[in-house]
Amino acid sequence: MGMSFAYGPTDADEARRTLDHALELGVTLLDTADLYGYGANEEFLAPFVRAHRDALVVATKFGIVYGSDGPFGHGVRNDPAYVRQCVEGSLRRLGVDVIDLYYMHRRDPEVPIEETVGAMAELVAEGKVRALGLSEVTGAELRAAHAVHPIAALQSEWSVFSRDVERTAVPAARELGVAFVPYSPLGRGFLTGSFTRADQELSSDDFRRTMPRFTGENARVNAALLDPLRAIAQRRGLTPAQVALAWVQQQADVHGLTVVPIPGTRRRARVAENVAAARVRLAAAELAELEPLAAQVAGDRYASMALTSAGRE
Repeated sequence: MGMSFAYGPTDADEARRTLDHALELGVTLLDTADLYGYGANEEFLAPFVRAHRDALVVATKFGIVYGSDGPFGHGVRNDPAYVRQCVEGSLRRLGVDVIDLYYMHRRDPEVPIEETVGAMAELVAEGKVRALGLSEVTGAELRAAHAVHPIAALQSEWSVFSRDVERTAVPAARELGVAFVPYSPLGRGFLTGSFTRADQELSSDDFRRTMPRFTGENARVNAALLDPLRAIAQRRGLTPAQVALAWVQQQADVHGLTVVPIPGTRRRARVAENVAAARVRLAAAELAELEPLAAQVAGDRYASMALTSAGRE
């Protein structure tokens, strides 16, 4: 996402080099969406995808409708006609014949999820999509969807700071054998320590300036919560980002399901740092140090939580 959208200015040349380096290091899952740059990210990825198609798993998403009141004001559509419209657009922009993993990006409660997934299942039957995913749904919604067609992956925010998915979504994914794909496992960069006050340190077009956790008094409170992360990192010769990623990855063992974190980055050095975290194992005592943090976080994930599963739990 950050290569085209939401996180301020980006360097396209460095982003391309980052893709190359990620593949060199064994990263094969590319996660995008028609929302990111309003199609621009899919177009940006297309040459790389075509050059390495057989080596890559390409995931994209539909469902968030571009808003008319600025770049971050959006609606949601899940109706079958929109599903079909979106997949054709993504196939064209990516320059591929089939999408490996196709997600419903957000849920429209006004449309039965069975209806949406039924339309997505038709895309599998037609060979346009290989596997189906959902994002930001509850455990009950995941079960209802899975009854229509197997769901391969559930993508929702999950990090040492954001653990609401553990209430119903994670148990349902474990029960159904659905892989969990945590987005923002680094708390949109906050857990790395790269910024502490979004409203003071980030550019005016950076989405994080709108997020309650990263501004004002909330940011001050939350920055102090990073101390245990930093302490573990210092003791182990790691970065805070690596500790945060190791925590997310280790939830596979804690909860008994497949976990595939997708930390986003625009720079080669960060890719190498993130990949190295896959080899880190936290001790039980270290997990215990991090356990209380999420309950102490100040502020919601978004200014409006309407586009999340939180209000439907």
